[in-house]
Amino acid sequence: MDIKVFRNETRKEKPDYGKISFTNYNSTDHMFTCDVLADGTIIDPKIIPYGPIEIDPCAMVFHYAQETFEGLKAYKNDGNIYIFRPDMNAKRFQNSNKRMGMPVIDVEFFIKAIKELLLVEADWVPSDPNYSLYIRPFMFAIQSRIDPHEANRYRFMIILSPAGAYGGSVLKPLNIMVEEEMSRSVIGGTGFAKCGGNYGSSMLAQIKAQEKGFDQVLWLDGATHKYVEEVGTCNAMFVIDGKVVTASIENNTVLPGVTRDSIITLLHDMNIEVEERLITIDELVLAGKEHRLTEAFGTGTAAVISPIGKLCYKDEIFFNKKEAGEIATKLYYELTGIQRGTKEDKHNWRVLIK
Repeated sequence: MDIKVFRNETRKEKPDYGKISFTNYNSTDHMFTCDVLADGTIIDPKIIPYGPIEIDPCAMVFHYAQETFEGLKAYKNDGNIYIFRPDMNAKRFQNSNKRMGMPVIDVEFFIKAIKELLLVEADWVPSDPNYSLYIRPFMFAIQSRIDPHEANRYRFMIILSPAGAYGGSVLKPLNIMVEEEMSRSVIGGTGFAKCGGNYGSSMLAQIKAQEKGFDQVLWLDGATHKYVEEVGTCNAMFVIDGKVVTASIENNTVLPGVTRDSIITLLHDMNIEVEERLITIDELVLAGKEHRLTEAFGTGTAAVISPIGKLCYKDEIFFNKKEAGEIATKLYYELTGIQRGTKEDKHNWRVLIK
């Protein structure tokens, strides 16, 4: 399917990259948009100047939260532009949409829309290795209807923004508070789906954690509050007795992260054993007290690797004097090197745009 391009006659000035972080949103000149019917039919795909969208106040997304999104990045090296494992983002987008009762977007069309938007916005992809161009595909119900029912029409859009290091610096250790009362997801829920509701319901816990001086929350399972699941914005991994332990995604309560999957593959390449299993918070605390827990880190698109410098659960557990550990550091530079085209891509993860 052809994608029409309507170019912006007025080009924006590029931001000062020395002053941007992952959270400073700076829109590029264009965005992708199309409508999608309930049967998956794509209507009028086009790239247009970035700007506000007009939507009816009765649009079902506002009232019944039929909405999903994705996140990935574009990188530039020696004039070449790459994206990283977009097929995984496309398939996860499909699974999220299915869970939310929404039509799925074909994997090839999802990637095609990203590629064509990037070709229009190629000069927005930073050459500086400390920066990237963040890609945010998202979809939401636009049918005007007030009763709780699935919509018959949706809008699929993609926007772009230059991004720096998450938290302001590379491998910045996070202070994490374990949430003991509220729940992020339950078996049978939407924990595996990348939908706004998962994040909206986590905001209060995040606010509480920040008021106490912590960066983020580590969630426990919703049924018993015994088992470690994930951090608010990333999957969590722990180095215990030389093995990397992380929550299993089999129960569909944990987001199947693209970075998570990539890191597990790289750990196998490094001959480091990985256990994807249930891990109780008590086991984690005991391993910390016995100094068998030597590193902890989060994995996600925004930061790639976020070392955990302090974890608070009743008492405090410290990792590596609040610094990034050896395994986390090695993984960060290996994966970012593959993403940016400076290291061998033996798993064929990197996709060349131009």
